[in-house]
Amino acid sequence: MKVAIAGFGVESVSFLTNLLTVENFKEWSGNGILRSHRGMNTVPGGFIDVCDREGIEMVPIVHAEASATAPVSDEAFDYYCRTIIDGLKEHRGALDGVLLYLHGACTTPTRPDPDRDLLLLVRAEVGTDVPVMLALDYHGNLDASTISGATATFGYHYSPHTDMADTGRRAAECLVKTLRGEISPVTAIARPGVMVPSIFSATTLQPLSSFVARSIELPQTTPGVLDISVFAGFSYADVPNCGFSVVVVADRDRNLAERVANDLSRSIHEARRELHVPGLVRDLTEGVSYALQRAELSNGPIVLLEHADRMIDSTYVLQELIRQGAKNAAIPFLWDPGSAAAACRAGVGKTIKLKLGGHSSARSGGPVAVEAKVLYAGEKSFPISGPMYHGLKADLGPTGLLDVGGIIVSVTTAPTVAIDEDPFLQFGMRPQDFDIIVLRSKTHFRAVYEPLAEEIVIVDTPDWGPADLTTLPYRRAPTATSYPFVDRD
Repeated sequence: MKVAIAGFGVESVSFLTNLLTVENFKEWSGNGILRSHRGMNTVPGGFIDVCDREGIEMVPIVHAEASATAPVSDEAFDYYCRTIIDGLKEHRGALDGVLLYLHGACTTPTRPDPDRDLLLLVRAEVGTDVPVMLALDYHGNLDASTISGATATFGYHYSPHTDMADTGRRAAECLVKTLRGEISPVTAIARPGVMVPSIFSATTLQPLSSFVARSIELPQTTPGVLDISVFAGFSYADVPNCGFSVVVVADRDRNLAERVANDLSRSIHEARRELHVPGLVRDLTEGVSYALQRAELSNGPIVLLEHADRMIDSTYVLQELIRQGAKNAAIPFLWDPGSAAAACRAGVGKTIKLKLGGHSSARSGGPVAVEAKVLYAGEKSFPISGPMYHGLKADLGPTGLLDVGGIIVSVTTAPTVAIDEDPFLQFGMRPQDFDIIVLRSKTHFRAVYEPLAEEIVIVDTPDWGPADLTTLPYRRAPTATSYPFVDRD
């Protein structure tokens, strides 16, 4: 067997005006995919694992990912489309299958569903007889047209995404069984008409965790059902297919797939109000005050979650911590290339004046004028130690560690979300050294920080990822038919 491997993944906030270019993507090409991802907790790592086990010849083309930020420029999207299709053309007629990773929530200025467009290009190149197995992020926005070019579709079960390699393995194992003639997969999709902010999409929260458990259990107990994926969607992409979806893969029986998808989708719709978890999110001022009070009595760190920050540079919590006199607090991985460069120019031990953070948009809180002592300055890269992307190399670029009046802030050149202990360990610190830790992740931090933190305090801010979706200027999302914009039984 000869199988192509390719991937293109980014999660786009439609409301941001900047565009991602090719330079914003981390890219692995050819055998570099195999060298970098073999044994790693990534989708291509899962693809490779099954192919190695089954003795399948792999044709690695390109795998490119960017941080979850802005839409992708049409030029960058077209570049990766050409790269993938040109790679397939080189092996035209010789491929037995394709293993493809896409995120499912990419947007460009002219395409509301670029993931669909790329998948259809792949299908057009390889023809109708070659199986194309698609692995998607749990936060993908899908409808029937999005996945119409795939033979079967598989999504992460969990957020935090601790099962990325497992998802790649599910897709690759389905491909192997299909090529051997053991199964003939068919796919159905159902949409419950529910949109949720990312902060409510953690699969550790009820009732969502129960739906994920059902999606894992049903294929084991229902003859003919091969796989089920629940997708929470990504509500900050202003696209017509925004929101929850359920994808069921069955063996030959499309009616079965549709019935199971509709049943689970109906259950999600019935739980729509509970999915917007009441009381989980606090007002900024009250939340920071509460966290500081809890920290005085706590034996472990309190996580303050600035969840609405989509560009990793919001300053609302920083400003409130300063206003309320916080000490022994940490703000890891604030994206601010200018401040990182200034720290590197000044050097360790110097005190510098900065306008810190808040540069990305009018909603990011604005830069904060501070005096900061430089504790570290230089390039920073390391293998990721946490469960997500475990073992892959993180490259922060020029980086500074700053003491801002008792608040320790690390500023990076490359946008990187703090979700594990690396932002502390890489500077000789531990999360437990601090009373308050400010994070910006939505769900991924929970894999490490739920057991580590004494308490997680989530505060809402007026950035581009708020808990209240009705505050966003949607134009194309299905607000006329989706909760919380309408509430229909």
